[in-house]
Amino acid sequence: MLPLPEMKNLVVLTGAGISAESGLSTFRDKNGLWQNYDAMELASIQGYRKNRERVLDFYNARRENLLTVEPNHAHRVLVELERHFNVVIVTQNVDNLHERAGSSHVLHLHGELAKVTGSMNPNDERCIKELPLNVPIKIGDKAADGSQLRPFIVLFGEGVPNMLPAMKIVRLADIFVVIGTSLAVYPAANLTEAVAPGTPSFILDPGDFDPTRLRGFDHIKTTAVNGIDLLREKLLPLA
Repeated sequence: MLPLPEMKNLVVLTGAGISAESGLSTFRDKNGLWQNYDAMELASIQGYRKNRERVLDFYNARRENLLTVEPNHAHRVLVELERHFNVVIVTQNVDNLHERAGSSHVLHLHGELAKVTGSMNPNDERCIKELPLNVPIKIGDKAADGSQLRPFIVLFGEGVPNMLPAMKIVRLADIFVVIGTSLAVYPAANLTEAVAPGTPSFILDPGDFDPTRLRGFDHIKTTAVNGIDLLREKLLPLA
């Protein structure tokens, strides 16, 4: 996922903040989804085993809602930066806004709303397929292995299989950027520890961070859309 070695590798970790500016609800903010819903009931493997139909209904609604939003200016600038860098986006988000904006290389840590898989082994490549967002997943729908079809989402209580590939990508970064995440979600937050010493690093987010944890990061303390042009100005001289 890091082609064209003549250009520098720009690795970007994105979180819910960049999608929120397109109109998608975050999870942990004061008005986030988990203020109104029980995460363990709707987004955990235990909740899925307890009541599959309820979990499917929740994700069907999220899938359909994704059709109502569009990529924003921050998504589009990341695409524009591909003219100057090998841009690889490692995202905690399950939406497809980076892809719809035109980003060429996107690694999803927590799965993808636009895909479905089987319940027996969610990471079985035979079972993973795209499903139109306006088509609901129903009880009785079967994956290739005969198990109940489910969203291709990493539920609470499940492992994050793309963490290892993500760590390898971050270690190869010539420049590392964090956009729209509080770095409160683990294990994704551990990716900052994989950045090689001396790598130019930036964080674009309105939140406060422990300076000892992100020592050496240039913090642009505003939202993704409001700060992306300033970030671009800081990045281009590094190309």
